[in-house]
This record gives sequence, structure tokens and C-alpha cells, in this order.
Amino acid sequence: MNLSGRQSIRLADGTRMAALPWLLEIAFRPTVADSLPTFRIDHPELLEMVGWAESGRKYFSWDEIKFHLSEIHKESTRVQSLEGAHSVFEKKLLELHNALTLYNGLIHSFRPLGTPAARLQEEYAAWAATIPPGLKAIRAQESNQDYSQEALSRFVMFADRYLELSKAALLRLIPFTQQEEHWLNIGQALLDVITTDKLPNTLIQYSVLAANFEANEATAFNETLQAMHADLAPHIPAPWRMNLEGLFNRLEPFYCAMLAYGYAFLLILTSWLLRTAFLRSPISWMLGIAFTLHTAGLVMRMLIQGRPPVTNLYASSIFVGWAAVGLSLLMERFSRQGIAQAAACLIGFATLVIAHQLAASSDTLEMVRAVLDSNFWLSTHVVCVTLGYSAMFLAGAFAIFYVIAGVFTQSLTTDRAQNLTRMIYATLCFALLFSFVGTLLGGIWADQSWGRFWGWDPKENGALLIVLWVALILHARWGGLVKARGLALMALFGNIVTSWSWFGTNMLGVGLHSYGFMDQAFWALAAFIASQLILIALGALPKRMWRSQA
Repeated sequence: MNLSGRQSIRLADGTRMAALPWLLEIAFRPTVADSLPTFRIDHPELLEMVGWAESGRKYFSWDEIKFHLSEIHKESTRVQSLEGAHSVFEKKLLELHNALTLYNGLIHSFRPLGTPAARLQEEYAAWAATIPPGLKAIRAQESNQDYSQEALSRFVMFADRYLELSKAALLRLIPFTQQEEHWLNIGQALLDVITTDKLPNTLIQYSVLAANFEANEATAFNETLQAMHADLAPHIPAPWRMNLEGLFNRLEPFYCAMLAYGYAFLLILTSWLLRTAFLRSPISWMLGIAFTLHTAGLVMRMLIQGRPPVTNLYASSIFVGWAAVGLSLLMERFSRQGIAQAAACLIGFATLVIAHQLAASSDTLEMVRAVLDSNFWLSTHVVCVTLGYSAMFLAGAFAIFYVIAGVFTQSLTTDRAQNLTRMIYATLCFALLFSFVGTLLGGIWADQSWGRFWGWDPKENGALLIVLWVALILHARWGGLVKARGLALMALFGNIVTSWSWFGTNMLGVGLHSYGFMDQAFWALAAFIASQLILIALGALPKRMWRSQA
């Protein structure tokens, strides 16, 4: 997804190739992988720079791009040296350069290029046989004695080839025999034979896999794979995590939960339009299935990473939605009007859509940044702040229903208006508690990490804005400055404050929270803010223009 922005690539015949088959081509048939349309290039200036402005295409292969690598590298080096903000073209250029670098690292991770798969074992054996006479020649040369120039040249040829491979290879696939927690890439493992005098068994098995794959020998491929699994098991500290991650990827719980939330919301709308209680049970079951899938996915991520639920921006969208849905279902047990269920579906679906979009541009299971490498603070500060986000959006969702039902329908009766007002008020109190505690803990964490509280960090001060805004709402309510409608409108503006704190501050590209910088969602955020301002304007219309007179 980091290369093409998609979970699959479209081939020339119109069919799609998923990520796993693509990775197999990378590993075992690199010449085929080089011909696949893997890289997305859609910026006009970038297309013109490489001469494809008139092609009408967006996806290109390595074989097509490789003739322009020097130009792309030269331009990206120039752009990286520039100070200040980059233009859209410069950002796209750097993205392409990073994608090409990633691809080059992957393509060199599984085998030395240029040697047919069927001859890899022969090459490795030749290298192992070259080492003793090569080392002997080196020692003789250092001692000014006669030595075999052929043995020396052959040794240097192999060593230079594998040294370059060790620099290029991205993945570390070979367990180090003397220190099991440290793994080597293919090039490092081949160079390591100089000191160990033995080819790693895993290295040989990868060459056998490549030969089996190229010869289309599925049975032999699977047998070799099973043997590798057994050999590598002692070197993997928690193999169950790998199995769990495989299950997680196959089940796609968040995608399934997103669909279930959407179906449940459609059922709720249908029941409201038909004014029937017949669908109440199917709605509850569908929403329960969605929340169960959501919970299962969240727990699986935590077990796989060995971390609390929120470790990056993607994880925050998963957790914010989950917490809001859980709080909604709890409130539905007391209100039993279906409004909290609708809010649960709306927020659950929206946050999982956001997560799905974020997954296209980043590693969803990336390593935690060093400053975040603390399960205690991730479990306290970050979770408290995101619980505050959840409650703010839930209060905003209730306010959305209040305004839409009041302006466009006659369903906002006095009882329903009072019930919605109570739910908005209670949710805002919940939001204030967790936002305040989370912001306070963030200051303590910052003091421990950097020796000062915030300075002027947009992310932390964005969280502080939520605290101040909710405090303002509650004081206005207690002082009689706003009543039910005013409370709803202020809760709607709380959606804007929260979205700015959550995503808007990340777009500034400054501050200590560098792990969350982004620049791809400006228009989406602007559209959301505009929608909330429109709802606030509708809610501010004179009461005589509302269809409901509650």
C-alpha cells in the first residue's frame, strides 16, 4: 500500500493481484515483479519530468521507471536540501523516491539478483568453497608471500557482490547463529560464512523455495516451507503472535465491523421511516456483531504488538470509535430510544472509514517511537485523551440528531428533546473528566521526557482546547446562558474543536508529536468542519422555522 496506495494492483489483463502474491513475485521471481505496475505517479509535473505526461496512466513498473532513477534521485536530493515547506510536486517526488527505495530494499531481501533460482545453491556452494583459498591468498599477500591471484580475485568478486547486497537488502530473514535475538539479511548472512565456515540452513531453504516457485512445484514448495517453519520456531520468541497476525489479516475484523455498522445504520433508518419496532431485534444483533468484531480486532492488535490500544494515528481512530460505540451502547440501556444506537453506528462506521484511509499511507503495526516507548504512559495519558475524543464526538453525534430531527422532522418531541439533552450533558461531563486528566498526565510525561511541560506544542494545546471548550459549555449551562438548543449547538462546535485537536494539529508539521504528522487530509477536515458549521447555522434558525416545536 505504501508503494501504490492500494491493497492490490491492476494487471494489464484487467485482473487484480493481491499483496501476498505480489510479495511472492518480489521474493522468488524478481524479473516478473519488475514488470508489474506497482508505483503510482499522478502528479502532472512528475509525469512530465519522466516523459509520461501524455500516457494517460497512473501506475508504472520498475522496468519503466529504472531509466529515470538517476534523475529522480538527483531531484529528490535537491528537494531534501531545501529549507521550509515543500510544494505538492516536491512532496510527490519525495514519496516516489521513498517508494522506489523501499521496493529496491525488498527486491534485494530474498536472493542475489542476476542468478537463476535453480543455480542459487550452486552459487552459494561456490562462495563457501572460495572462502578458504581466498583467505589464504589474503594472508599470503599481507605477508609478502606468493599467493594465488585467481583465488584472491574470485574471493573479492563474491565478497563485493554480497557486501553490496547487505547494504541494499531491507528484510532480515536469517537468524544469527551466535546471538539469536539478532537477525541478518541475505547479504550479511553470506558474508558471515567467512567467520562461521558454514552456510546457514535458512539461506539454503530460501534458495530451494525460489527454485520450487520458479518451477511451479507447489508440493515441494509447501514441504520446504513447513521445514523452514520448524527450523525457525526456536528463534522466534513468540510464534503465536505471528500466527495471530496472520489470522488478523485474513479475518479483516475492522473492515467487517465497518460494513456491519453501515448495515445496522441502514436498518435504523428503515425502522424510523417505517415507524416500526419490528427491526429492533435485528438492529441490536447487527450492532452487537459489529461491536464484537471491533473489540476482537482491537484486542488482537494489542496482543500482536504487546502494547496498549493507542500507539499511532491509525490506532487512535480504531480506539476512538470503539470507545464511543461502547459508551453509546451503555447509554442505550438506559434511554432505549434507538438514538444512542444510531450514534454508535454513525461514529463506528466513520472512524473505521478514517482508519481504512490511514492504513493506505502507513504501516498500521509500525514500531512505537522511542519517546512513546512506555506502556504506562500509553495506557494512561494517551488512552485518557482519546477517551475524551470519543466522548466529544458522541456528544456531537447526539447534537447532530437533535438539530436534524428538530429542523427537518416532527419527531423531536419534548420527551426526546429532554432525553437527548441529558445524554449530551452527561457525555460532555465524561469528556471533561478524561480530557482534563489526560492533558494533565501529558504535561507530566512531557516534563519527564523533555524536562519541561509543553512549551508550545500544538497537539497538547489542542487537547487543552477541548478541556477549555467543555468547561465553557458546562458553565454556560449552569449559568443559564444556554438551554437545550444552545447546549446542542455548542456540542456541535465541540466536534470542530476535537477534530482540530485530533487531526488539524498534525497538519501543522511542528511540535514534539512528530510521529503523527500528516498532510493528506486537509480537504476532508475542511469538509467536516464546514458540515458542522452548516448544522450549527441550521440549529440557530428561529424556532418557528423548525418543524418540531419541542
